[in-house]
Amino acid sequence: MDLFDKDIEIIKKKMTPLADRIRPSVLKDFVGQQHLIGEGKPLRKLIERDSIGSIIFWGPPGSGKTTLARLIANTTKRRFEEISAVNAGVADLRKAINIAQRELQAKKIRTILFIDEVHRFNKAQQDAVLPFVEKGIITMIGSTTENPSFEVIPALRSRCQIFRLEYLSYDDIKSILNRATEDKEKGLGEYKLSIEPDALNNVIIQANGDARFALNAIESTAFSSEPDSEGKRKITPKIVEEVLQRASLLYDKMGSEHYDHASAFQKSLRGSDPDASIYWLAKMIAGGEDPRFIARRLIVTASEDVGNADPMALVLSVSASEAVEKLGWPEARIPLSQAVIYVATAPKSNSAITTIDKAIHDIEKDGKSFPVPVHLKDSHYRDASKYGFGKNYKYPHEFPGHYVEQNYLPDELKGRIYYEPDGQGKEAEIKERLEKIRKKT
Repeated sequence: MDLFDKDIEIIKKKMTPLADRIRPSVLKDFVGQQHLIGEGKPLRKLIERDSIGSIIFWGPPGSGKTTLARLIANTTKRRFEEISAVNAGVADLRKAINIAQRELQAKKIRTILFIDEVHRFNKAQQDAVLPFVEKGIITMIGSTTENPSFEVIPALRSRCQIFRLEYLSYDDIKSILNRATEDKEKGLGEYKLSIEPDALNNVIIQANGDARFALNAIESTAFSSEPDSEGKRKITPKIVEEVLQRASLLYDKMGSEHYDHASAFQKSLRGSDPDASIYWLAKMIAGGEDPRFIARRLIVTASEDVGNADPMALVLSVSASEAVEKLGWPEARIPLSQAVIYVATAPKSNSAITTIDKAIHDIEKDGKSFPVPVHLKDSHYRDASKYGFGKNYKYPHEFPGHYVEQNYLPDELKGRIYYEPDGQGKEAEIKERLEKIRKKT
């Protein structure tokens, strides 16, 4: 290698992000995801036996999806072709597949076609991959941050094994950063970095399990620091704070994180944990979630999980929703917080949802759909009396206690009970009154 070649290499290194340069080239150097590639684990076995079929890696950003795909290609000695679903179309797919087909026929070399962010392909684009996966012309490895059950068509999903990657741990990120800062060839070793423990800790915490974020952050801090007389660059907490500005927030309001956080929010409310409920509320607020979406989830929970155990939960939730419309962020956080605390600490009853679902099941599943009994039919128009509509109907307010024994169900369902209050909170009073009424019938 002459001086010109060395200059080219230096330029390439500076232009290529650290996160890309530092990718491991052998499986043993891969950090994290031990539930998949640890000794004796399923994916590890498939790679070592060269038995890899088409797969989908589903996991958060920076968890190693692309790196694993490249390692699989290296280990199994297959061609590696990469396209991004963000900017690739059917024409790009066909071009990559045609090359793979020629390589297979002429040289017997198999190709891994890596489709980054495969969930961004529409149905037609995903359909275009199917026949070539089916025939074994390519081995497809797709990566996605979204749940494949929702974002990948069933036909393609059924032809792939799905492996779920997890967020990297604190120690995983620390190990990756240590290697990157010590490596003089591909990493930042030549900069002689001296990273204060608090500064390193700050980067790892703010990375939130995302190795790419951590590597980009440490590279930016390295370039932002000035070398001393000995050529060393000291990374302090202040430099990290200036470079990163704020924590990386693990919240994608347009993707599966949106639904996962909403689920955690509602389950915490249902579980009567105000602290967890407020935490998930704060996470959604910090993630830029639509306050109306949060308010809707709150209203649903107030009915589904509190219901008549405390009817004020629904009233307060609806009021919070109206306040959200009038206030917007940041003030909307206050009525939302008030309502969340109330719903979380209220007595719980799911009788509202179980009661209506029981009746719907009777009608839709068991075919118990019957006409309205004659005495309950509308009698407020001129010809109603001709048909006997409303005849023998008893007006409850004309009887003692504003109650009179009368059948309001179709005769075929007489005695059928749908509502069974469980006696929590206000429903204790309802239960007592209802038991007295039902004893009379």
